[in-house]
Amino acid sequence: MQFTVVTGMSGAGKSTVLKILEDMGYFCVDNLPPALINKFAEICFSPDSGINKVALGIDIRGGKLFSELFKALDEISSNGYIVDVIFLDAQDDVLVKRFKETRRMHPLAGEGRIQNGIQLEREILAEAKKKAKFIVDTSNLLTRELKEEIHKILTEGRSYNNIIITILSFGFKYGIPADSDLVFDVRFIPNPFYISELRAKTGNDKEIQDYVLSWEVSKEFLNKLEDMVRFLIPNYIKEGKNQLVISIGCTGGKHRSVTLANKLSERLKKGEYSVNIHHRDIEKDTKKEANK
Repeated sequence: MQFTVVTGMSGAGKSTVLKILEDMGYFCVDNLPPALINKFAEICFSPDSGINKVALGIDIRGGKLFSELFKALDEISSNGYIVDVIFLDAQDDVLVKRFKETRRMHPLAGEGRIQNGIQLEREILAEAKKKAKFIVDTSNLLTRELKEEIHKILTEGRSYNNIIITILSFGFKYGIPADSDLVFDVRFIPNPFYISELRAKTGNDKEIQDYVLSWEVSKEFLNKLEDMVRFLIPNYIKEGKNQLVISIGCTGGKHRSVTLANKLSERLKKGEYSVNIHHRDIEKDTKKEANK
């Protein structure tokens, strides 16, 4: 019997994950008091229920009852159920933005600042995060990518390294991404922007990729970068890191950085890690030209 608990920070995507699990055939219930979990498991997994996969959304709205969560889960584990806890997290600035966009109040903010509610919630959930089997940082994930992560956790051999790697290309003239963990400057590579027939193309096009990778310095950089990242990832995991943003920048974020970000992503996806690719500034020069 598979029993999955989805918890974590308010605004990190619990409702979205429950919908994903529902589509995967889970019987989903949101915010059941922990004291009722044991009885609920008995009902769901009775011979006549027809249910074999259950997902519970549990969050801070349960108040003091939240502290009883892991005691209840230990009890149903001792009864032979497979229990997985997925903890959803996101960066503070992302959570603030999400609450403002939806015009919702943080459950712990009261009439105060959202930021204060988030800080208090982090303190309360610190122990739950330590005990969770899977930690998913949703800061940079689209719904489609979040769905892929949940599928990997629960269906693909139950193998997961608790780290999501985002490879992000950007243009230095638009600023360094604030959430970067590692930043690499590839402006030393010859720029295809100055070749008229290549200027309008991007690092997603074969012509640009061939040009950028035709230089020995590009190939050597890519090999050394992959080697360093593969060294760092397991050490970051040991340290408890669950989200790694690798930013690769060139002048405009359209040619060189996009090419190398794509190639690094292709190489890392061959391993056991979850890798997402984003090109932050790839269209900005095109839009500026169109607006002239």
